[in-house]
Amino acid sequence: MRRIHALLVAAATFISAQGAPAAEVHVMISGGFSAAYQQLVPQFEKATGNTVVTAYGPSMGETPQAIPMRLSRGEPADVLIMVGYALGDLIDKGRVAADSRVDLADSPIGIAVKAGASRPDISTPESLKAALLSAKTVAYSDSASGVYVSTEMFGKLGITEAMRDKARKIPATPVGEIVASGDAEIGFQQISEMKPVKGIDIVGPLPPELQKITVFSAGLSSAAPQPDAGRALIAFISSAQAAPVMIATGLDPKVK
Repeated sequence: MRRIHALLVAAATFISAQGAPAAEVHVMISGGFSAAYQQLVPQFEKATGNTVVTAYGPSMGETPQAIPMRLSRGEPADVLIMVGYALGDLIDKGRVAADSRVDLADSPIGIAVKAGASRPDISTPESLKAALLSAKTVAYSDSASGVYVSTEMFGKLGITEAMRDKARKIPATPVGEIVASGDAEIGFQQISEMKPVKGIDIVGPLPPELQKITVFSAGLSSAAPQPDAGRALIAFISSAQAAPVMIATGLDPKVK
């Protein structure tokens, strides 16, 4: 019943906003939801007449592109789409309206190799450990999946020291691109971020015993110039209409 009620509220918000004058909606978004978002935005623009302006960056970190850094510089934002706990941190800081948060989809971490390369056995923690120890170079992202891989997963496998000189964090750039160029033999990132990258083969998700699901969420900036249009966009991308697009891009939608 709660899910049905949420859909009705989202639909009402979306429909009511369609009668408003066209607006320019500014969005900041991290990579894991981007592939789905890029397919959904043209549908939203067509339905509402609004224009969406997008800035991309990691959900956390101190690179210039990172969403918290963009906000600190005063870049305009109506909607933020990012890792759920990072959005929660912005809510705690008063940067995002608490009542606007919507959890959109779950995103599992995957493993990739260069297209055509031998695919390592990653079916169990033991086989993944062996693959990592035999690899010369390993790459992981500077966002949620990379934080988990480097600070937790390596430790669970007992290979933290062994990975210190061969594994490196990739800031801002998709890990798949590093793997495709041959600069890393094995890459870790959310599957939804790997799918759009050419030149790699996605071996599969982490073994269930090691998997870490990231929740992607959307929220309205507390300083949103276009709050009504921003809420309409959040309602649209969290609706049942958006679910098939999320699934096709490697995500598990919260609303199906």
